[in-house]
Amino acid sequence: MTVSTGICVTGGAGYIGSHACYALGTEGRAPLVVDNLTTGHQGAVRWGPLAHIDLRDTPQLTEALCQNNIRTVLHFAASAYVGDSMQDPISYYDNNVYGMISLLQACLAAGVRRFILSSSCATYGIPQTVPIAETTPQHPISPYGQSKLICETMLRDVAGQAGMDFAILRYFNAAGADPSGALCEEHSPETHLIPLALAATLPQGDALALFGTDYDTADGTCVRDYIHVSDLVRGHLMALAHLEKFGGSLVLNLGSGSGVSNMQVIQVVEEVTGAKVKLRKAPRRQGDPPKLIADIDQAREVIGFDPSHSDIHTIVTDAARSFGLLKVQNAKSA
Repeated sequence: MTVSTGICVTGGAGYIGSHACYALGTEGRAPLVVDNLTTGHQGAVRWGPLAHIDLRDTPQLTEALCQNNIRTVLHFAASAYVGDSMQDPISYYDNNVYGMISLLQACLAAGVRRFILSSSCATYGIPQTVPIAETTPQHPISPYGQSKLICETMLRDVAGQAGMDFAILRYFNAAGADPSGALCEEHSPETHLIPLALAATLPQGDALALFGTDYDTADGTCVRDYIHVSDLVRGHLMALAHLEKFGGSLVLNLGSGSGVSNMQVIQVVEEVTGAKVKLRKAPRRQGDPPKLIADIDQAREVIGFDPSHSDIHTIVTDAARSFGLLKVQNAKSA
């Protein structure tokens, strides 16, 4: 099947990638999805065809990009768990770094003109000050963060040599689900706080592990900047529109600009669901900074970014709705 829109979404069967495909589809821009389905879900590929390819298979990947006349790549495919990367760094460098090398080789062979990289606030490590601006020194403390920083460097070098326009988008904590209910917040394996907290409200659900209660924060738990996944993918489409109109390069933080502690998230989950979150305290995880909050002034100024859905109550409500766990639904079934 030929994709006339010329857009490829790697990792389009995953959580953020599938939401991006949905957003593109609503604009009539059916993307080619490249995914090896290791952690993605084939059922989430509904807005364009699937090429079941591992990014490290350069010949197959090149053929897919060429056959579908791909001119723009949105690169979401990656291993993305800080804790896992501390335990198995080689697999992270293999998948994330070698996958990026293979993808860039395929892009050069296929004549791709625009590249949007899914990067991470993990590249900053433990910042000296918050909120974190794009000019903050990048000193990652996990192999995951290091792999993303390497990918950023490779993209700059290759794009500069090839005349490719690009955007590097550094995510903070993506969460929530599309309000329409078309997709949910689902990861494989599940390690994200909000879906785990929602599951911990169920009688059959496991207790939520609260990693670290002795951080130098107001309630002792980590503080993170949560961005609604719908706002996040809108940021990608705005960055793409900017590249299509002006070309050049962008490096932007995508977050909400405010911080929420783990304990505050748990309190909102209990408020939204009307149920208690079962908890167990656990030691700090290696590689977890105490506080990460984005400075999003640059994204506001350059692409008009406005994370209008990214208050924590809206994020948790949309995630709970996608799992059928809203308090009103529980009341109706009682």
